[in-house]
Amino acid sequence: MGATTLITVAPTGAESAKADVPALPVTLDELVQTAKECEAAGAAVVHVHIRDDDARPTLDPSRLRDTVAALRESTGLIVQLSTGGAVTDPYEDRLRVLDAAPDMCSLTCGTVNFGDDVFMNPWPFMVELYQRTQELEVVPEFELFDLGQVASLHRLLDKHGLPYGGHVHCDLVMGVPGGMAGDARTLVAAVEALPEGATWSATGIGRTSLPVLFAALSAGGHLRVGMEDTVTFAKGRPVTANVELVERAASAAALAQRPAMPAADARALLGVKRR
Repeated sequence: MGATTLITVAPTGAESAKADVPALPVTLDELVQTAKECEAAGAAVVHVHIRDDDARPTLDPSRLRDTVAALRESTGLIVQLSTGGAVTDPYEDRLRVLDAAPDMCSLTCGTVNFGDDVFMNPWPFMVELYQRTQELEVVPEFELFDLGQVASLHRLLDKHGLPYGGHVHCDLVMGVPGGMAGDARTLVAAVEALPEGATWSATGIGRTSLPVLFAALSAGGHLRVGMEDTVTFAKGRPVTANVELVERAASAAALAQRPAMPAADARALLGVKRR
């Protein structure tokens, strides 16, 4: 069990509408301000989705580049771009995300029912994205929504070798309607199936956020929190800012005697390239 806890913040996502969630950071200024607050509270990685001028999800290449540059300039956070985008984004746009030269990107290891939608990640797309990360020296975080996706991760590593940086880091995304349940029993089963030597964080969607947070800490894992994954802080009380979720995660990690990991330590752990 490590002595510190890597905290990732996922501040925006592609699902919530700004009209429904006014506190959601959707402009570049809002995102940078959020990132600074979350870094001060203990986050080491920011998992980034961006929005257009109408606050709709976008994978616009120039906006992505500007976002990466602004986050690098204003924070010491590891910048991880989502290659998931919104469920409607075409594969070529998702591959092009890497041209923005992030430190890391997400790489989802399979297709999953996602509420009423389908989040498509067929094997050829996974392979193409993975090989691009290796060529461009971007560290992938393997997003796992189900136990079958853990098997696909093993297959990917067996066929195409280790990621850039040489270290396998995963995020268990739990509690999505269509994916694995967000409870301790499922978390333990998923962790036991991970590749030898891999590190992992866990994300609980919605009301599973706290059960997953506590299960992850007790099992020696790391944490991902943020308004992408949950917009309710407690029953009847909306999240007012991402920093609230990071502070709660950092407090829980400190209680577990594995306080928040500084970004410099996270870079060393994950093998992130200096850019």
